[in-house]
Amino acid sequence: MLSLSLAPLIPVPVLWALAGLAALLAVVAVLARGSVALLRVLVLALVLLALANPSLVQEEREPVRDVVAVVVDRSGSQGLGDRPAMTDRVRAELQRRLGTLAEIEPRFVDVPEAGGDEGTRLFTALSSALADVPPDRLAGVVMLTDGVVHDIPANLASASFKAPLHVLVTGRPDERDRQIRLIEAPRFGIVGRDQTIRAEVMERGGTGAAVVTVRRDGEEVVRQSVRTGQPFNLTLRVEHGGPNVVEIEAEALPGELTTANNRAVLPIEGIREKLRVLLVSGEPHAGERTWRNLLKSDANVDLVHFTILRPPEKQDGTPISELSLIAFPTRELFQQKIKDFDLIIFDRYANQSVLPSSYFDNIVRYVREGGALLIAAGPEFASAASLARTRLAAILPGEPNGRVVERPYKAALTGSGQRHPVTRDLPGSDASPPAWGDWLRLIGAEVRPGVTPIMAGADSLPLLALSREDKGRVALLLSDHAWLWARGYEGGGPHLDLLRRLGHWLMKEPALEEEALRATATGHGREVRVERQTMGDTAEPVTVTAPSGKARTLTLNPDKPGLFAAAFEADELGLHTLRAGALVAFVSVGPANPRELVDVFSDTERLRGLAEATGGSVRRLAEAGGGIAIPRLQIARSGRLAGSDWIGFRPSDSAAVRGVSVYPLGLGLAALAALAAAVLAMWLLEGRRRRA
Repeated sequence: MLSLSLAPLIPVPVLWALAGLAALLAVVAVLARGSVALLRVLVLALVLLALANPSLVQEEREPVRDVVAVVVDRSGSQGLGDRPAMTDRVRAELQRRLGTLAEIEPRFVDVPEAGGDEGTRLFTALSSALADVPPDRLAGVVMLTDGVVHDIPANLASASFKAPLHVLVTGRPDERDRQIRLIEAPRFGIVGRDQTIRAEVMERGGTGAAVVTVRRDGEEVVRQSVRTGQPFNLTLRVEHGGPNVVEIEAEALPGELTTANNRAVLPIEGIREKLRVLLVSGEPHAGERTWRNLLKSDANVDLVHFTILRPPEKQDGTPISELSLIAFPTRELFQQKIKDFDLIIFDRYANQSVLPSSYFDNIVRYVREGGALLIAAGPEFASAASLARTRLAAILPGEPNGRVVERPYKAALTGSGQRHPVTRDLPGSDASPPAWGDWLRLIGAEVRPGVTPIMAGADSLPLLALSREDKGRVALLLSDHAWLWARGYEGGGPHLDLLRRLGHWLMKEPALEEEALRATATGHGREVRVERQTMGDTAEPVTVTAPSGKARTLTLNPDKPGLFAAAFEADELGLHTLRAGALVAFVSVGPANPRELVDVFSDTERLRGLAEATGGSVRRLAEAGGGIAIPRLQIARSGRLAGSDWIGFRPSDSAAVRGVSVYPLGLGLAALAALAAAVLAMWLLEGRRRRA
């Protein structure tokens, strides 16, 4: 390409000023002297031209191919139905066809789902992919998507490109799907009370009715038929403290897009309004204050405490009107209101005929129906007045053998105690012997078959034994010297940790279950940590089921005694189900209701306005007969950019300069000197002509 280039020897404003002055002088000279002055005009023009320093520039140009960006949507909704296969097939065909266009450089951009809950962000990915492409080299953009895009520019002016946009929509117009939508979902509930959940089954292409199954902690509690598109209520009782996992699942439609959104999981945190504890002390002793201080220090505990100071057989003639002690309300506590208590503690209580046998039967029934009982034993447990000689013997973890050991000893964890959540990692337990003070008394006992003590004392005798009785729990502490730790005797010990954990285990704190499966997602990432608490020596593999139904097996590794753990990277967002034997756990990766699963139907209208504003088009790939219609690709230098069966790209005819040759038309200062000499010669010539 040949062009003229100017490189003035003087500043451009000065050159223009001289040109104006020369034009003025030329006009005056022609008017004054006639045609003779034309030589002067010519000389002035040559002077100005020399000052402009013109050159001929020869450029060697090489045509540059224009870019066509193909944005491929790989988000979660693009993985539904036959969309993945359709996307792969169309992508491969576009790559083949673009390869036949010599003027086009194809650039493919695969866009995964954005992190967090940002959904599908195709335009953000497109802008990043074209950061190194000049705007005039972009011949067109093709988006291969289901049309569910969450970063569509508001208008063409706010878009990052001006090239034609063609949208090829996957999916089919007759898609069917059903999903659960939670309308009112309580996050907290009082233990023992009912909570109402309001939900709705939404569907497209359905039957108008659906069977809904409700499970609580993996166990089916309700199964009913509901009308779709109409809200319905579910009333469930919060059974225990901690997470009560409620799962609501609608039956699947034949051929629906996905069943991942047919299920909604709601963890309702069970909160005890007030933990009611009944503490019955058989006689005043040093450890009584330890129990009372421990229970009163917890604002969530409503403590009822009685100490038996005057047994029935004690008769000293004191008139009742002069007694300052109130009568022990046995009937009210152990018959009328026994079910109001979450835990009953007998602290060094001896059977002194204060409680008749029928009341012990009530306690046994209370435990088996879900209550909790703790026996903190002293010497009376080894006597004839022992609670083990009452009807409570049927539920106690052990029975006394008549031996009372009174010498210093270190309380120690048994093998089971190292694995049990109540005693595992007690401060000081990792040393040998344990780094805590001595106890001075131990009540000898034989534990029942199937009961394994978690703490042992002198001569390896049982110190703390736990057992389950039907729905309830029982603990037997075979010493009344826990108070020595509270007083700091010989350095003291972790009495608060031990006794609080013991009380919470009795009241069914989920974090202290011996057999448990837990899963936790780390922040907004996709890493999930799985923990299996067990009293066994090994833990079975865990089956992890993703929202799409895809399952994987996870092998757990020992982490601590009784605790096995593993971690995995979730491939999908949404609710994952974990199973290990009869144990079930749930973990939600990412947002509770991901954008990609809320709106799963393919859409041809969201991008239509922007595409048509650029001169492009939107079309669905699926044909009525089940096939796929892939449009032809062609170059359109003018006119329309799309037709019924084709899409076009507008080239820019850009080129890259590979070399430049410059040919000066003047010799710079030498030419200027020559022109000056010519002016002088002309001046002398005119002077001679005038003298002649």
